[in-house]
Amino acid sequence: MDKILNKIKKFRDERDWMKFHNPKDMAVSIIIEAGELLEHFQWKTNEETGSYVKSHKSEIADELADVGLYLFELADNLGIDLLKAMSRKLEKNKKKYPVSKCRGTARKYNRL
Repeated sequence: MDKILNKIKKFRDERDWMKFHNPKDMAVSIIIEAGELLEHFQWKTNEETGSYVKSHKSEIADELADVGLYLFELADNLGIDLLKAMSRKLEKNKKKYPVSKCRGTARKYNRL
């Protein structure tokens, strides 16, 4: 994690972009990039998606990377250890979604 964060910050700082990387604009950028990722799947059936992913894997990987780069930097800029936050969230989700109640269903925790 530290290695990729250092690369992200070096890239940003060499371009003097930190002044643009405020929390609001970083969050907006995450959503924009997530939208670009979503475009790859728009209007496709589940069957079409499988073959599309195989033939467009590189482009999809680029969009996933864009989301990840902004996400990792935003967390770092806010002083949030993303790996710890993700682990804590998984523990919370275990309580909200116990296997005995949610296995095989996509219902939200308040409807289990």
